[in-house]
Amino acid sequence: MRMIGSGLIDRLARACLCASFVLVPVVTQAATEEDPWEGVNRAIFSFNDTLDTYALKPVAQGYQYITPQFLEDGIHNMFNNIGDVRNLANNVLQLKPQAAGVDTARLIFNTTFGVLGFFDVGTKMGLQRNDEDLGQTLGYWGVSSGPYVMLPFLGPSTVRDAVAIYPDSYTGPYPYIDHVPTRNTARAVNIIDTRASLLSTEKLIQGDKYNFIRSAYLQNREFKVKDGQVEDDF
Repeated sequence: MRMIGSGLIDRLARACLCASFVLVPVVTQAATEEDPWEGVNRAIFSFNDTLDTYALKPVAQGYQYITPQFLEDGIHNMFNNIGDVRNLANNVLQLKPQAAGVDTARLIFNTTFGVLGFFDVGTKMGLQRNDEDLGQTLGYWGVSSGPYVMLPFLGPSTVRDAVAIYPDSYTGPYPYIDHVPTRNTARAVNIIDTRASLLSTEKLIQGDKYNFIRSAYLQNREFKVKDGQVEDDF
């Protein structure tokens, strides 16, 4: 549990504060512009979409086809269990003790009784999984999202969320795995598992794919930052 110690929380707190100051000029300049970099974003989106169509999606489909459902679910649960460390760290930074307590309990029960998270016993016990990251933490403390940005390989984001990706990575296992083949294999399986979990949602896309994904991403991020307390546009 070294990753969720006080040292990690201190590093994330400093990163959160520093990122807030770094982002102020950027988000102030274009806070009201949803997509001022649309031309570049569309070019990067086209690259990502081509890579996904001819490489990542077929691999994810093959993975889903050959992997028994119970094993696929177990692998997905294990990565979610690792992600609960990030949830815990950011709930602490957002001063949400109840949510942090749920995260802690989930980590303990799923890691032990759930066999390193393969079985999601926490959810069966009524401990619903949170979904927090440093981008949401920055938003919680009032940092605007800034313009929408499409990142190569990583997909949709905003200036605020993009800055938060690197500090958030220290809540995961990869920076602490010295064996390169093991680290790369774990990353690859995580990416494939994530892509496979999104296969069933593709049928929801309508109209211009770029606009649909941008709108869905921005609305979802606002919903998460505000913990579901989003005002109606009526």
